[in-house]
Amino acid sequence: MSTTVTEQEAPRVALSRAFDDSVHEGYKYTNYLPVYDNVTRLPPTEPFPFEDRGHLAEKSKPHILNTGNPDVQITKLTPRVGTEIRGLQLAQLTDTQKNELALLIAERGVVVFRGQDFKDIGPERQKEFAAYFGKLHIHPVGAHVEGHLEFHNIYLGPDNLYRAQQRSTKLTTTGYHSDVSYEHQPPGITILTLLSVPSSGGDTGWVSQVAAYERLSDPIKTLLEGLRAEHSGFPQAENAQRDGKFVRRDPVKSEHPIVRVHPVTGQKALYVNPGFTKRIIGLKDEESDAILQLLFKHISLSQDVQVRVKWDDRTVSLWDNRVTAHTAISDYDVHNIEEGGVRHGIRLTTLAEKPVGVNGLESVWQ
Repeated sequence: MSTTVTEQEAPRVALSRAFDDSVHEGYKYTNYLPVYDNVTRLPPTEPFPFEDRGHLAEKSKPHILNTGNPDVQITKLTPRVGTEIRGLQLAQLTDTQKNELALLIAERGVVVFRGQDFKDIGPERQKEFAAYFGKLHIHPVGAHVEGHLEFHNIYLGPDNLYRAQQRSTKLTTTGYHSDVSYEHQPPGITILTLLSVPSSGGDTGWVSQVAAYERLSDPIKTLLEGLRAEHSGFPQAENAQRDGKFVRRDPVKSEHPIVRVHPVTGQKALYVNPGFTKRIIGLKDEESDAILQLLFKHISLSQDVQVRVKWDDRTVSLWDNRVTAHTAISDYDVHNIEEGGVRHGIRLTTLAEKPVGVNGLESVWQ
């Protein structure tokens, strides 16, 4: 398999649709349906300064958690991960509230807002809201929204089964990952809203990487805190090119600390995931494989440090990729339109700092 990705020489259609109009007659959000820009090439990502908005927040978060408004309801979904908020509109939050929200997301891993109008405020305002938390990431291979490369399009329906086909050889549709963790400065906060939701199923699961780290024995913690692991975007790019998709940015690898320290909370979290982590630097192959499989099994099976969130079309979830891993759960009948067999969402992802581990261990790359 080639270790580099080059553009195909054949002429390409500038913009290709990844949906069928006949499936979406009367659909309110046709302007958000998935497309592929097949010509725009992006340069490599460059280092940039980042200041986490959580640093600006009061630790008690009074403007989010104690508003005095009886309509605002705050609920912990599980003891270790996940908080649900009702009665606040994301689009109306002040900067002070957004700072507190950044801190809350870091502490709770994922924050789920119900009853939102976020999907109706338009792409420019949606991007403006997300960009408050960091530089917007453009996915190197994924479908997007026409005219807005910053939106990573999450779509699975009878007219586009690509996301299902990617896991068709697996026993399960679940696949825990931290968004594009191979980037040199990988994501902090991700924002996902669903525009079309199956009548049943299609949930998302998150695992607290902080709690997962804390469950490990002290000798294993000590070992992992001194190690880095390789996160690679090459398999993703090569698979996309194999499937005829356009690769808009050359893939990269990064060697990130296995135990990452959050810059605001100071919490230690595992920073490996089955999606993108390939090997542990400095270990023999068998040693690396054994430790990674131990960690991947721990992350995927530890339901006592996980939360499963059921969607509706007025829900927005925000999570911190530095302290969680997540997975879609594609358990619905994608061929049954009458039962809501389409799951369609838009994801905005913000890039954060260069990862730093215990005792100042930093990420490296070539």
